[in-house]
Amino acid sequence: MPSSWNRHPRYLLLIALVISATVYLLIPSQPLVSSDSFASLIRDTSLPARLQRAERVYQNVVSDRKDMIRKYGPTSRHIHMFPPDKDPWPAYTTWSFFPPAFDCPHEVERIGALGDGGKWTCGLSRLERKPDCIIYTFGMYYETSFEAEMLERTQHCQVWGYDYRSNSFGSSKLNNYRAHFFPYGLAHVDAHSPHDEQKLYTLKTLMEMNKHTHIDILKIDVEGWEFEVLAQILQPYITSGEPLPFGQLLIEIHTWEKKFEEFLSWWEALEAAGLRPFMTEVNLVYQNYNRGKSTDLAEYSFINVKGNNIFISDPPTASTGTTDGNE
Repeated sequence: MPSSWNRHPRYLLLIALVISATVYLLIPSQPLVSSDSFASLIRDTSLPARLQRAERVYQNVVSDRKDMIRKYGPTSRHIHMFPPDKDPWPAYTTWSFFPPAFDCPHEVERIGALGDGGKWTCGLSRLERKPDCIIYTFGMYYETSFEAEMLERTQHCQVWGYDYRSNSFGSSKLNNYRAHFFPYGLAHVDAHSPHDEQKLYTLKTLMEMNKHTHIDILKIDVEGWEFEVLAQILQPYITSGEPLPFGQLLIEIHTWEKKFEEFLSWWEALEAAGLRPFMTEVNLVYQNYNRGKSTDLAEYSFINVKGNNIFISDPPTASTGTTDGNE
């Protein structure tokens, strides 16, 4: 070693510092958060991780709802659906308690016409080439822009439509071998004997008739009967713990004459069954023609987070031979 290095040990110290700094910069830094923390999960972009994060956010909103009820109640029995226009003016409507706080893990888009008729849908791309795609729609009357676009944008989806008020889908675009229409109504009981003027069926009965075990998208607009219908559909699955037989629920909710306490109980049954709202749209077309009245109608879109449906589970690859995205 040159004598100058012996005379100047500070050079050795400088070189040691440079080497230490280089090693420090080259070694990947370790996260300062635990592996099960929310921050660490953000690094994971897999479908299960996105669903897990969305559920955490949603449960925070459920907690906020309980706080809001205590603030304005103090119990659900004391909450007004739409507070009267007088002092005090609480800053809410019933829809404020039920925001669409679940983050759909796919693209969200409005399928069908703008204004009345279209529906917000999560992950239509998951259905574009799905070979066994099934869609049920109830109460479309003659506004079938949603059904027409679903047929146009998918290769295999079979659309089953039901409405006792009409005799067809009402659109030339639905003259398609994948479109099936019946003048039946959806109800919480079966009433379709020869003596029944309006033929009413439960969802379970219709699925058995059609030999279907799973529906990818279930669309319901039954003018207020959704409370009885959904209660009848959900209860067996809540009791058994089995997943609902559909991946998404697109529904118009009519709160006519409903009390907050009973609406909350119904909504909590949806949640208990695994349904999470990812989009809502108050029906302002209805409101425009009912000025001075409450905003009673709102469209909600839910994703089912239980089971193995196509929106929460990736389809299999040809090499894996695993089960598909349906139940």
